Amino acid sequence: MISVVIPAFNEAENIPNLYRRIISAAQNWQMPFEVIMVDDGSKDKTLELLQKLHAKDSRFKYISFSRNFGHQTAVSAGLVYAQGDVVAILDADLQDPPEEIHRFLEKWRQGYQVIYGIRTHRKENFFKKSAYYLFYRILAWCSSIEIPLDSGDFCIMDRTVVSWLNAMPERNRFIRGLRSWIGYRQIGIPYERQARFAGEVKYTFRKLMRLALDGIINFSYRPLQIAGTFGFFVAIISFLGIIFFFLHRILNFKIFGYSPQNVPGFTSLILSLLFIGGVQLFTMGLFGEYIGRIFDEVKQRPLYIIKDQRGFDNSSTLLPGNTRL
Repeated sequence: MISVVIPAFNEAENIPNLYRRIISAAQNWQMPFEVIMVDDGSKDKTLELLQKLHAKDSRFKYISFSRNFGHQTAVSAGLVYAQGDVVAILDADLQDPPEEIHRFLEKWRQGYQVIYGIRTHRKENFFKKSAYYLFYRILAWCSSIEIPLDSGDFCIMDRTVVSWLNAMPERNRFIRGLRSWIGYRQIGIPYERQARFAGEVKYTFRKLMRLALDGIINFSYRPLQIAGTFGFFVAIISFLGIIFFFLHRILNFKIFGYSPQNVPGFTSLILSLLFIGGVQLFTMGLFGEYIGRIFDEVKQRPLYIIKDQRGFDNSSTLLPGNTRL
């Protein structure tokens, strides 16, 4: 059986067409399926439509969060509840076409355990495409593991890989990074990423920046190493400057006919102090990002809280003390 995990946040306009396209695409999968819709605290009629959809077709199950916990958390919850031998992840906005899943399944049957989509074309504005292009290359340079370029969450994974993902306790999750970290046989399949079918884009610039920080900081110490290296060179230059002016005070030599003491330097001095102060604040903020993630992990709060679900045998997950992590 294949499980299809679909996070949804205010996607009422897309759900009817999503249902039709999954039913049509499933004819090529050659295996039974279940669809796990994760309502990430929607404010529109998403939950109402999911309830009607489950009543109409029991293969379409749903989980509803008590509030919006975020896209990556919604995906993580769906993976916990997925029962299939292979699990697919795609978005409810139909930018990841369900018609492509059969191509992924062919690779799975050949023995690959992670098959991810590689975006070849994006139906988005130039600024957003450029930002994504830059992000993936910075992530690849920073990361201590190999994270494929231009690959999103759209993928299918073998049950073994999903089990390892579910065993990871991180709160700030970056699924495509965790997926790469696990390893096993992985392969990418190019596909053309479609434009959003309907509704507004849910990943705002702020949320994209948060996701980018999660990806870079969760899988790399290089930002800290860069900050440390930069601080080291600034310290060396400052130390050499101290020696230079100390010797000048004793020997009173000139450089190109000028004495450093007689050259006006108030502006350059202030700018240098502001620059060093900015670097220090930036470095402290960088440390704060890492420390904040440590703080999140130490608190050990549940990753999400479920207020409603349909189609699953274990109803105890609705109890606050037994919320699945």
